[in-house]
Amino acid sequence: MSHAPWVGSSLPYLTPRTADGPSDAWSAEAAARGGKGGQRIVEAGEVAADGEVAVLLGVSEGEIVIVRRRVMELDGVPCELTDTYYPADIARGTPLARTGKIRGGAVSLLAELGHVGVLVREDVTARMPDPAERELLRLSPDEPVLRLVRRTSDATGRPIQADRMTMPAARQRLRYEMRIG
Repeated sequence: MSHAPWVGSSLPYLTPRTADGPSDAWSAEAAARGGKGGQRIVEAGEVAADGEVAVLLGVSEGEIVIVRRRVMELDGVPCELTDTYYPADIARGTPLARTGKIRGGAVSLLAELGHVGVLVREDVTARMPDPAERELLRLSPDEPVLRLVRRTSDATGRPIQADRMTMPAARQRLRYEMRIG
């Protein structure tokens, strides 16, 4: 793989996968570009929602939600930190609350459970990483990161998933394509 910035689109990560397709969107996208995508699930389970997560999921601050914390890797190099949160009544007792990989990915499992995302809102900001992020992403002290916060809601408007992603700014380019009318 070259060291050119990764051009990322959110759509593959929002679409349920078929049972006979690749194991997850990240592995498939990396493979299509000639690389090897991997992830380490460093934590999964119940946590108290902080203020931001509470707003994203429409729950009370301190309410129990399910989190999956991952370090995404491209060709063995950390390229993104991703924390994904789910309402407890959706994810408790499912593979979303455990550290194992989910065949087809979490979006496919959510769809199997009857929760399909139809509306997505993403906010992207730039900032300097904190010391833990700098270490996990192998950044120098002067390298900024992009932070993408995403909320996915179902057809009723209920939030079913919230993501907080941190990526090295110099290694990423986010792409949004929109069809109007």
